[in-house]
Amino acid sequence: MSLLVPDRVLTQNALTGAWLSTALPVLDLEYGDELSGPGSLTGRLSPRLLASDPLVVDPANTFIFVESAGQLQWGGIVWDVRAQGSDYAIEAASWSSYLQHRYDLDGEHGGRGPYTYADRCQVIRNIWAYAQGIADGDIGVTVDATTSTSTVGTPSDVYHSNWWENPCLGDQVDDLVSGDSTPDYTCTTAWNTGKTDVVKRIRLGWPRLGARRTDITFASGVNIIEEPEDALAGDDYAQVVAAAGSGEGRARLRQVSAVRNNRLRMETVLDLPDVNGNDLLKARADRERTWRQTTVKGSVDQVTVRDTPAAPFGSYQIGDDVYTRVHNPWTSYTGWCRITGFTRKPQAQGGPQTVVSLKPADSFQYGGV
Repeated sequence: MSLLVPDRVLTQNALTGAWLSTALPVLDLEYGDELSGPGSLTGRLSPRLLASDPLVVDPANTFIFVESAGQLQWGGIVWDVRAQGSDYAIEAASWSSYLQHRYDLDGEHGGRGPYTYADRCQVIRNIWAYAQGIADGDIGVTVDATTSTSTVGTPSDVYHSNWWENPCLGDQVDDLVSGDSTPDYTCTTAWNTGKTDVVKRIRLGWPRLGARRTDITFASGVNIIEEPEDALAGDDYAQVVAAAGSGEGRARLRQVSAVRNNRLRMETVLDLPDVNGNDLLKARADRERTWRQTTVKGSVDQVTVRDTPAAPFGSYQIGDDVYTRVHNPWTSYTGWCRITGFTRKPQAQGGPQTVVSLKPADSFQYGGV
């Protein structure tokens, strides 16, 4: 039996914690997580239900959860409820979306900055501590104690969060995880022991989230149920990559990785202002060029899978590398792919399914499965 059947949708007042509904009848329910982002939930409600209790999904003040087989699978904040034909469409996003609506009004994250050679993971924790330390701003999120060697700020270029610039806390977190060698994060939700409260968590990963999974696969004829789009990404192709590192003007570091391969010359620029060494900069340029040279050959960006023993729902997580085999009249692809997001559809026609977003896995060396 699928982990997603039966499913139950619950809503809770974000400020008081009072339960508003423990069995909200949501139609066309879709929800999922993403890598270094909040993930999302969508669905439909009947106008009659909303008219009888408009606060059951009060936007920007309601938590919404999906439970299946007794376990919370997803949680987030309702942001939008609007009439759509004969129904009300609802949209929600998970915990990190809250920071897009919060700003550093005091500066330096309430005195936790400025930062010199600061661990990005610690800065992310400081941002959350600042946001939740202000009256009516605590949504109960905990952030992993993960540490990293990826830093921000130098003595000559101190990392500041200046109140007069009205910095958005969500944008700051996005910047801290957007580089090539920066931490990953994802949002998770679970019941605590005893199921008396909800654990809202930001999972931090360094050097990255996920594991190389040798116990599950995505494969045509096994659990992939829709033919993936066969895309030849010429717009992304390049065999010349110019990587720009730290510094300004003529003093800025630059490394070029280039090959000739009997194709029309294509170039791209990689902006890496936090990279201070030429060796690391050259390695980044080489890796980017290697990736861009393969994109024109086509890759699998997305697969739709059923719940089968080959990869049961709930067995894989954001960041995992899964061996993927796609074979059809248009595509013949075999290789490791990293999960960057997924959307579960428990009410899909024909039974529950999950749309999994993928990208070619890098050469990251894992310590174990």
